[in-house]
Amino acid sequence: MTEDIARKAPVTGRGIRTRQALVAAARFIFERDGYLDARLTDITSEAKCSTGTFYTYFKDKEEIFAAVMEEAKNEMLHPGMEHVHGVDDPAAIIEASNRAYLKSYRRNANLMRLLEQVANIDPKVRELRRARAWVFVERNARGIQELQERGLADPDVDPVLASRVLSGMISRFAYSTFVLNDGGEFEDLVYTATRLWCNALCIEHHLTKP
Repeated sequence: MTEDIARKAPVTGRGIRTRQALVAAARFIFERDGYLDARLTDITSEAKCSTGTFYTYFKDKEEIFAAVMEEAKNEMLHPGMEHVHGVDDPAAIIEASNRAYLKSYRRNANLMRLLEQVANIDPKVRELRRARAWVFVERNARGIQELQERGLADPDVDPVLASRVLSGMISRFAYSTFVLNDGGEFEDLVYTATRLWCNALCIEHHLTKP
């Protein structure tokens, strides 16, 4: 699905704006009506364009749903541990990453609820969800490996497996907090997630409890 999206990406300013309007409209309709009940006619009406225009950029509902999720994924790819400008303290970088991710998840909670629901009934969306998760796992694994090479993290854990465990922990934590509404003060959430992440990797930290 991602390859189809890339192949059909418009090159003109007008085309880019039209496609973006369709993606924004689709997100609104999916969140309002759910995936199964969302209709292409409602999406095109919301985007103020014709059905023919829709098929210029997307072949069906599944493909535009993938585009909506791709946009959300790009927003939610929080700064990796190596990408927080001007900071060298691993714990501070992990804290900044967790904070950015949790804020973004909170903004996208309705979409994350929808993704979870559709993935349970649609194998193609399940694969989309799996591929999306691996983007986060691979980014975090690179960060963990770098910390290991610098002697700042436990060298005896596999960075990819460690990333799978820790990324999954944060993802489910965010889901239960913002989708299932389990609640909690935001600063407490960031502190706890970061402390557990650092403790798991034996990273020295001086985190202060809120």
